[in-house]
Amino acid sequence: MVLHPVDQVREAGQDVTFCCEASGTPAPQKYTWYHNDTLLEGSAQRTSGRLELRGLAPEQAGTYRCKATSEAGAIRSEPARLTVLAQGQPSCRPEPQPSLVELPSECSQDSGGSRYYDVGRCPSSPCPGGSEEPSGCGQSSGLCCGVRRMELRQVPCAGSPLPLKVITECGCGPCAQPRALVRGRVTAADTGEPLRFGHIYLGSRRVGFTGYQGSFTIEVPPDTRRLVARFVDGQQRLVDAVKVLPFDRRGGAVYQEVKMLRKKEPVELDGGRNNSIPLGEAGGREPVGELLLPAGVFLRQDGEVFNGTVEASVTFVDPRDVGTASAASSDLSFADAEGEIVPLRTYGMFAVDFREGGGGAELRAGPLQVRMDAAQVGMPEHLGKMKLWSLNPESGLWEEESVLRPAAGSRGKREERTFLVGNLEIRERRLFNLDVPEERRCFVKVRAYSNEKFNPQEQLEGVVVNLINLEPQPGFPSNPRAWGRFDSAVTGPNGACLPAFCDSRRADAYTALLTATLGGEELEAVASSPKLNPNAVGVAQPYLAKLGYRRSDHEDAALKKTAFQINVAKPEPGNPDESDGPVYSYRSLRECEEAPVSANHLRFYRVEVDRYEYNVVPFKESDVTSWSGDYLAWWPNPQEFRACFIKVQLEGPREYMVRSRNVGGTHPRTRGQLYGLRDSRSVRDPLLRDTSGACVEFKCGGMLFDQSLADRTLVSVVPQGSCRRTAVNALLRDYLSRHPPLADNNHTGAFSMLAPLDPLGHNYGIYTVTDQNPRLAKEIAIGRCFAGTSDGFSREMRAAEGTAVTFSCQERPPGRESIFQRLLNAPGEA
Repeated sequence: MVLHPVDQVREAGQDVTFCCEASGTPAPQKYTWYHNDTLLEGSAQRTSGRLELRGLAPEQAGTYRCKATSEAGAIRSEPARLTVLAQGQPSCRPEPQPSLVELPSECSQDSGGSRYYDVGRCPSSPCPGGSEEPSGCGQSSGLCCGVRRMELRQVPCAGSPLPLKVITECGCGPCAQPRALVRGRVTAADTGEPLRFGHIYLGSRRVGFTGYQGSFTIEVPPDTRRLVARFVDGQQRLVDAVKVLPFDRRGGAVYQEVKMLRKKEPVELDGGRNNSIPLGEAGGREPVGELLLPAGVFLRQDGEVFNGTVEASVTFVDPRDVGTASAASSDLSFADAEGEIVPLRTYGMFAVDFREGGGGAELRAGPLQVRMDAAQVGMPEHLGKMKLWSLNPESGLWEEESVLRPAAGSRGKREERTFLVGNLEIRERRLFNLDVPEERRCFVKVRAYSNEKFNPQEQLEGVVVNLINLEPQPGFPSNPRAWGRFDSAVTGPNGACLPAFCDSRRADAYTALLTATLGGEELEAVASSPKLNPNAVGVAQPYLAKLGYRRSDHEDAALKKTAFQINVAKPEPGNPDESDGPVYSYRSLRECEEAPVSANHLRFYRVEVDRYEYNVVPFKESDVTSWSGDYLAWWPNPQEFRACFIKVQLEGPREYMVRSRNVGGTHPRTRGQLYGLRDSRSVRDPLLRDTSGACVEFKCGGMLFDQSLADRTLVSVVPQGSCRRTAVNALLRDYLSRHPPLADNNHTGAFSMLAPLDPLGHNYGIYTVTDQNPRLAKEIAIGRCFAGTSDGFSREMRAAEGTAVTFSCQERPPGRESIFQRLLNAPGEA
C-alpha cells in the first residue's frame, strides 16, 4: 500500500473523498472500501482506490479503509477517521486544554508548594475542509487547530516577577508541516565496527550513504506509514539489513541503532556434486535444519548451469541466541489472504550468497530443498503450519515460498530424525525464514517519564520502546526458543502500545523483555528488588503479581537497570482487576491507545543529573507541533535545533548548582527580555580532589524565528554558593574582546558574555551541536563537554579539560545571601 487514506473533518452536508493506492506485480485489479470494518455496498467492483461521499450525514462518521486485490494476494490500508460535525459546531475549541510547566524550584505557587503553572495547549487536530482540492484525493484541508493568541504574564517568584507566555485562545490556521526524520548509527553486531559509506535504500531507490562512523539520517517521505530501509555493505562483509524503522509522524527525529550480521565465511562446493549445508550448528547446538543442494543446482544469471567451484556463504540467525534479535531483519510480519498485516513467529532466518570460485559473479540456485528438524518444534500444532518465507526488501513483509511437509525418508546419521521439507529457488531474493503465523496476540501499554516522580505532565515523547518475545516457560507445550519475535514503537503524548504474544490459559506461557531509548540514551526501568512497589511500577495488585515483573538487575545488582521482563498474561474477560491494562487483548488496540494515564501501564524514566529547564515560551521538545513562532522562543527553528553549552570548573568541597540566565542581548525586539533559565548540578571529577565540573546550556546566538536579524544572547553563568571567579579561558576572552560589545563582568561571583555567533569548540570551553532532534543535540553536546573534546563522548567528568570559566567556592557563612539569590531577586542586576 503506497497511498493510505487520511483523516478528514467535514460539516454535515459537505462532500469528502478518500483515496488509496497499492502497487504490485501484477498490478491490483480491484479496490474495496470498508466503513467501520463493514463492506460498503457498491464498492466491490472499483478499479481505482477512490471513494467519494456526497452530502455527508452524521452516521457516516467513523473509520474508512480500503483493500486492494490482485491474483497475487491482497493488502489493506490503515484506517482513516472521518469526523462529521453539525452545522456550526466548532472542531477547534477556543479554550486551550490544560498543559502544565514546571517553574524554578524557588517559585512555589500555593501553600502546598506546587511549582506547576498551566500555560495551555491547542490540540493539533484537523479543521473542516471546504471544497475539494484539485487532486480529489482527500488530502488534508491544510487547516489545523493551533495557537491564535498568547499573552505575557508575570508570575510571582521569590518576590520578583518571572515572565511566562501563556496560550489564551486556540483557532484554525495553517497546519504545521513538520519533517519526520530517522537518525542513527549502523554497526556490525559482533564487533561494533561502523558501516562506513554503506548504501541506504528506500524501496528500490538509493537515498544516501552512511557516514565514516556509520551515522545516517533518513527523511521520511510524506504519507509514509511504514518506513522500510535497506542497508547494504559495499564491501559485502555484512549481510544486507532490511529494517522497519519506527518514526514520529508528528515530526522530529527518532534515533535508532541498526545492527548488521557478519557474513559467514564461505565454503567451497563442487557444483557438479550433491552438497548439504547445515543451518544453526554454531555454539555446539544441534542444527535447526539443512539445505540440500543437488548436482547442477547452481545457475549463472543467464540460466546456464554452473558445475565449477562454488563459494557458498549461508548466515543463520538463530533465535536460540537472544543476542541475535537486534540484528534480525524486518519485523516478522506478512499480509494474509484478506490483506491484514499478521505477525510471524520465527524458528530461524538464513541469508545465502552463492558465487563462482575466486569471488566471481553471483549465482542463482534451484530447485533445492530446505529440511527442518521436526524435533526443534516443541509445539505440535506448529508442525502443520510451518512455512518457508522470503523477505520482500521493498515492503519489509515476508512472502510465502513453500509449505514444509514431513519428509518421505531420512538420510545419513540422522535416520531416526523426522524432517519437514520444503522446496526453494534462489533468484533475486537472498533472505529466508522458517516461520509460523501466531494468532495469540495482545498489546502492552508503556509510558516514559522525564524522571522517577512519574508526573503525568512530564511524559517523554519520541522514546523508542523495544519488545522481544522470549521463550515460554519450560514445561509449557510451546516453541522452546530464546526469542520468537520483536517489535518497536515510538511513544506519543499517551505512551505506546506494543504487540506481544500472550496466552489466556497460563500467565507465564509467554514472556517479554522491554527496553527503551531516547536519542541513543537508555532509559531506566522501575526497580523490582529489594521490594516491589506497585505505585512505582504503575500496575496495581493482584495483576502485577501475575505479570511477574522483574528488572534486569533483580538478582544481580551489577547488571544494568535498563530492561524489565514480564509474563504477558492475557486479561481475563470480566475480571475487573485485569480490565484496566497494562495488557490488552488484540482487539482492544483502541482502548490501549486511548487509556488514561491513571490506568495501569509499565514505565521507563530518564535518569536526570539534576538539570532543570525553563522557557518563557513553552515548547515540548518531543512535539514540534507545540512550537510557537515568537521572538522569545528558545528554539528559533523547529526543524533544526542548535544546542550550546558552556563548561564551568568549580573548585570546592562539594557539588554546586550552576544557573545560566539568558536574555536578549543585541536584537532590538528582545534586548533585556528573558528567554529562559537553565540549571545544572556540577559532577565531581574522579581524578581531581575537591573539583567538579558543570556543563550548562545557554541560548545560542543567532537568528530569531523571523530569520531577519541575529541576536547575541546575554548569558550570565552563576554558581550557587559562595563562589568567586578565578579564571576565564584565554581563547574565549580573546574572542569576546574581538567581537564587541563586551558584557559587564564586574561581579566576581558570576560570568557574563554575549553569546558567540560562531560555533567555537572545546578549546574555548564552548560546545555546540546542531541536530533535528533537540534532545539528541543536547546529549551529544553534554558528552563532548564532559570529555572536554569536540568529537569525543564521555559520561565521566573531566573538569579541567576544555573549560571556559573557573570558580573557587567555599562554604557560605550562615545568613549571608549568595550572588545566586541576589540575581534571582533582582533580575536586572545581571
